[in-house]
Amino acid sequence: MIKNKKVLLGMSGGVDSSVSAILLKERGFEVVGITMQLWCDDGTAAKDAKIVCDKLGIEHHVVNFENEFKQYVIDDFVTKYFDAKTPNPCVECNRYLKFGMMWEKARELGIDYMATGHYAKTKFSKKYNRYVIAKSDSIKKDQSYVLYNIQSDIIEHIIFPLQNFESKEEIRKIAIDHGLSIASKPDSQEICFIPDNEYANFLLKNTEKSKQKYALKSGDIIDVKGNVRGKHTGIIHYTIGQRKGLGIQNEKPLYVIKIDNQNNRVIVGEKEDTYAKEAFASDINLLAIDKIDKQMEVMAKIRYAAKEAKASIFPTEDEAIIKIVFEEPQMAITPGQSIVFYDDDIVIGGGKIL
Repeated sequence: MIKNKKVLLGMSGGVDSSVSAILLKERGFEVVGITMQLWCDDGTAAKDAKIVCDKLGIEHHVVNFENEFKQYVIDDFVTKYFDAKTPNPCVECNRYLKFGMMWEKARELGIDYMATGHYAKTKFSKKYNRYVIAKSDSIKKDQSYVLYNIQSDIIEHIIFPLQNFESKEEIRKIAIDHGLSIASKPDSQEICFIPDNEYANFLLKNTEKSKQKYALKSGDIIDVKGNVRGKHTGIIHYTIGQRKGLGIQNEKPLYVIKIDNQNNRVIVGEKEDTYAKEAFASDINLLAIDKIDKQMEVMAKIRYAAKEAKASIFPTEDEAIIKIVFEEPQMAITPGQSIVFYDDDIVIGGGKIL
């Protein structure tokens, strides 16, 4: 039961967060908008959010989290890539900034609730006897995957105003009906701090020279039998499951199945070689349960765009690591990516693939 109807809303200047403000006001909330100035921001987000807030009569704050964004998101992204892992920066941003520092700001302002324009749900689960994160009604837009890593104890303080909407068209119509100038603003795409999608260039610009030299060092591309099939142009240019850009002639298409950064090699195989039934994960964060101390049946999602698959998760001798066994082999299980576990629509938790 919500008593103090004051809520801090993260506002990016986009359609989703702007309509969230409208919906919260219609539910009787006193809305306070906050825009995070991040490492990659040119000021447009704060400007657009301020226009919306002024039109809706909402108090608006801008906070500078550039240093924190670099520390928790950029540096982690660069480090993981040089360690032959493929990170998901949105997961880190949500944990440390959007649902970390923003929540701290809410408490500083004496506000008991926070909201964002994510497509997800919060609800009380009788089964788990706690508040949980669950899938949005808009399954195509559902963002629960990137929310598994937030702190479990703040879920009851989170509101997702868009949780019951099934299409973006409904959201845009609300923006149009309220005369918001951002109604036709396009959705953000790719990673916000790499708008040109040139990962390698970004990594080279944001790391020390010693690592730059290593990243560009050529090495062997070998197949699963150990045969040298070609040369790579630096391991940062490759990721698990990659098929294009290998420059190798073969009867069947070849895919990257492993990156051996210690020996500066890229290992390739045919499509069937990309499949595996088992995986291990660390950096575990649990939302619906306190620990994994026995076998548990779940639906597991190995990347944001992947379909969920039936799996069993098991504890290991190392309490920091869990084992995942899929019912059917999965393609391109990628180190560094998040694996998220579901019970029907409820997010159990997740971790980083080893």
